[in-house]
Parts: sequence; C-alpha cells; structure tokens
Amino acid sequence: MSRYANNPQAIRNLIRPTEVHRDVYIDQEVFELEMKHLFANTWVFVGHKSQTPNKGDYFTTEIGTQPVIMVRHSDNEIYVLHNRCPHKGTKIAIDRTGNTGKFFRCPYHAWSFKTNGCLLAIPLRKGYKDTGLEESESVHGMAPVGAVKNYRGFIFARLNKEGPDFESFFGEALSSFDNMVDRSPEGRLEVAGPPLRYMHRCNWKMLVENQTDTCHPMVAHESSAGTAIDLWEKMDKPEGTKKPMAMEVIAPFMSPYEFFENMGIRTWPNGHGHTGVHHSIHSDYSAIPGYYEQMVEAYGEERAKAILGENRHNTVYFPNIMIKGPIQQLRLFTPIAADKTLVESYIYRLVGAPDMLLERTAMYNRMINAPTSMVGHDDLEMYERAQEGLHSDGLEWVNVQRLYQEGENFDEIAVENGTTERQMRNQFHAWAKYMTMTMEGDA
Repeated sequence: MSRYANNPQAIRNLIRPTEVHRDVYIDQEVFELEMKHLFANTWVFVGHKSQTPNKGDYFTTEIGTQPVIMVRHSDNEIYVLHNRCPHKGTKIAIDRTGNTGKFFRCPYHAWSFKTNGCLLAIPLRKGYKDTGLEESESVHGMAPVGAVKNYRGFIFARLNKEGPDFESFFGEALSSFDNMVDRSPEGRLEVAGPPLRYMHRCNWKMLVENQTDTCHPMVAHESSAGTAIDLWEKMDKPEGTKKPMAMEVIAPFMSPYEFFENMGIRTWPNGHGHTGVHHSIHSDYSAIPGYYEQMVEAYGEERAKAILGENRHNTVYFPNIMIKGPIQQLRLFTPIAADKTLVESYIYRLVGAPDMLLERTAMYNRMINAPTSMVGHDDLEMYERAQEGLHSDGLEWVNVQRLYQEGENFDEIAVENGTTERQMRNQFHAWAKYMTMTMEGDA
C-alpha cells in the first residue's frame, strides 16, 4: 500500500526544521514521486547552446528520468522535446549527439517530424482517413516540454506547462551564472568536449548536499589532498619554488575549519545557495598572463576587478546542478534510482581568453571529479557508506542542525558562517514545496 502518493502531508512530515527522514534517501516510492512531481515542477538544466551550434543539431538527455531532446530548429531557436514518437512511443533518437537535418524520422514506422516537433508526414496517411486522427494527440507530433528558457546560453526546461516562471524560481541566484559568463572577455562560453561521467551508488540528494558541506574536506580528503601536500613539502626543491598548477588546485582542500567558516555561505529562496561569499579555494590561483589585461580592455578596470574578484566556491541550483564560476565548471546530478546517481561534470571555454584557463579547468575536473580522480573517491566512499548506513534501524532521522536558528525564513536571502547547514535545510524546504505543489490529497 502506498504511504506517500497523493498524501502531501506525509511528504511534508519527512522534513523537520533540523532533521530529514531517511526515506527521503532510500525509499523508491519517494524517488518515483520526485520524478513525477519535483522534477516536473522545477526548472532543470538541459544543456548549453554550444552543444547544438547548427540547425538540425541535437543533444539527448534526461529531465529526472524523462528522456528529452534538445535541438536547434530552422528558426535558429533551441527546442526541448520529449524523446518519444507519438505513434507507438519509440525513442526518436538514441545517440547522445548528432545532426538530424531538417526533420526527425521515427525508426519504427517512419513518421517524421520537423525539428520543432510538429508532425511532418505519415506513410500511407490515407489509412487514417475518417478515423479521427485529427482529434488525437498524435497529430500534434513530438510533445514539447512545458517551458524552455535560454539563459546566457544555458538551456533550462520545466516539464509542467504550469509552474513558477524562470526568473522568480532563480531570482538573484542567477548572479553566479552571470559571473561565470562574464569572465569571458567576449561574454560567451563554449562547452569544452564531453563531460566526465561517473556512476554513484547513492541517492542524488547526497551529492547536492555535499556541494555546500564545508566540514568534510579536511577530514574526508586527508588521504588524497593531505598526502599530496605532504609529498610536496618533503620534496627536495630549490627555495621559493613555485607551486605547480596541480598543487594549487588540490592543496586548498586541506584548509582548516576557520578558512571555511570565514568564507561564508549565501542562501537564496527555492533551494539555491553558494559557498565562498568572501573568498574560496579558488581565490589564490596564480594569475594567467595577459588575461587581466584582456578583461580590462573588454569591461574597463573597475568592472573587470569586480568580475574577477568574485570567487564563489560552489553554487547549487536546486534541484540538481552545481557550478563553479571561477573555473567554468557545471556538475549535473542525474537521478537513476533511489540508490543510483549519474554525475556528469562539464567544463567550458571562456571565449577570447587564454587557453591556460581552460587547461587549469580541465586539470581540476580530472583531479577532482573523474572516475580516475584522486579526490572524488573520498566522497564516493562517504556517499555509499551513508546509503548503506541509512538502512540501519538504529535511527530514522538525519541531522542537519549545524548553526540552526529558530524561525529560519528561507524566503529571504541570508549570508552566514561558512560551515552552517542552512543551505541543506534550504534545499529540503524547497524539496517539500515542489514535491507537494501538484499532489492531490490536500484538504
């Protein structure tokens, strides 16, 4: 018997001010309700426009567990369509990327569709004469998602036709995207190759939470970052030897608690927030020759300093992405099952900027986020231990109480101590809101 379907109060009861019930992470019914409601009611990242630069280019992905196609139409606009033929339900495209030309053609019965989804042709259409085809859903072609937004090249979609508009959902949180794009002297980014893909045997929300968890790096990463620092310090090297790029990337992971406390955390409504308000692990990288001069020429000195002086650590966009503006990275946490998550880590090229910036970004991605990385395995082990441990009947609730203040208002922007768990509480407040928004059963 279902415990949670059509029972919004039961869903809300899973979230307390300082605790989260374990079913949020381990219950498959809760997971399926997330796919039906949460991922349909929120704005979810789909891709970047540079992945479909030419007319007919497409990119296949998922919103929650719904297969979709992002495609550039003949009007040069990007559309997001459900990846399903309206005839028999066959997936239209199975390749990750490609160019379909002027139309999509179903591989099963050859129904064809314009790249905006509209029905183009049906073989032997005379067979549908006087059958009422014109009144059926099928005649409308491939179904579009409820809404699409291109924000500075990043494509977002909302599955439901009704729901929060893009600007009100993200609000001032979009400033992190602005800063990342503005770091290009031309104000443009391009995706740099395919993402690193890494399967995790844990719930997707564990990864989202971890992006603003600043009390784990010096503990969980001691075996990787700590060892790297120890080896570097013991090396026989000339006095004043400059740290190599790899050491600049990995060493800040072992910063003390005080460093992370002082960096600050900012939370925005609807589950968004970021670490690194005042400084971050990206603040002290070596300058790239010629880059500052390019930025000054493009923006003027005052604006260039403001852009480059903003070094936010991790910005979480609810429900399931994180970006790092200073190194032009986006991580997408795609839910597969209650205990299975695919992580894709994208990097972007700053158009018009020195190639060494992309070199540092690629190095960071390989060292920290790849299946073969030094650091990522530390986190993976913690996620999988938590996924297993939550099945223990010793306790049913997960604690998110650090620096809790009674009467917290998540509809307001707040800046607090960098080790607070307020952002996690903010995420679960949004989780309950968007999970129950379209549920039946409220009295």
